Amino acid sequence: MKKKNFILVIPARYASKRLLGKPLKKIRGISMIIRTCFQCSKVVSRKRILVATDSKKIIKECDKFGFNSKLTSKHCLTGTDRVYEIAKKTNYSHYINVQGDEPIFNPKDLSSLIKAKDKFANEVLLGFTRINNNFDIKNKSIPKVVVSNQGYLLYASRNKIPSDGNNKSSRYFRQVLAYSFPRKELIKFGNLKKKTTLESIEDIEILRFLELGTKVKMIPMSNKSVSVDLDRDLKKVNKILAKKS
Repeated sequence: MKKKNFILVIPARYASKRLLGKPLKKIRGISMIIRTCFQCSKVVSRKRILVATDSKKIIKECDKFGFNSKLTSKHCLTGTDRVYEIAKKTNYSHYINVQGDEPIFNPKDLSSLIKAKDKFANEVLLGFTRINNNFDIKNKSIPKVVVSNQGYLLYASRNKIPSDGNNKSSRYFRQVLAYSFPRKELIKFGNLKKKTTLESIEDIEILRFLELGTKVKMIPMSNKSVSVDLDRDLKKVNKILAKKS
């Protein structure tokens, strides 16, 4: 059977360790998962968007706003494992993944990712952007990335990397939680059924690909997105949207 081009899967975990019920948290009256869906629907048709979740409450929320959703296991190790569950039951050549905690994700970045998946058809892709303030450099809820001169991921950590002996660097970059997975690489990732050593230590799922020997091509993106990990991130997004209104 011929593979379809791509589907955009948005993982949304209700049982978040750091912020329980995170996808349903209201941001200026609209839940975070629906705001993320709205941002993606500015680029991708609704029929190409699928929310993958562990919660019937989130299914109900998606139904209310006309977005497709699918119930996945409550025991998925990561958001990418949740996308893997969708891949096992579908047959797309690529799975675009925007995390459900990206309520102000920049649609232009999604367009860049979709274009890049055709140029780098056999490679895992991950967005990244420069960090431009000291708070985010020190913030351990933000994974930092080191990128090679050829544009591939060398390593990721919640600590400040790279750094010299004084823990300083002239430039820091962070990952933007938007990915593209060729089906073959996604299946290999999920079939492992456990976190790899560095993935567990750093609590960053993209490292599983590196530990499996899969190269990750980094795609430059804007610094407008805010990944909501903690309650303070919710407050930050609210402030940004309040200024726009």
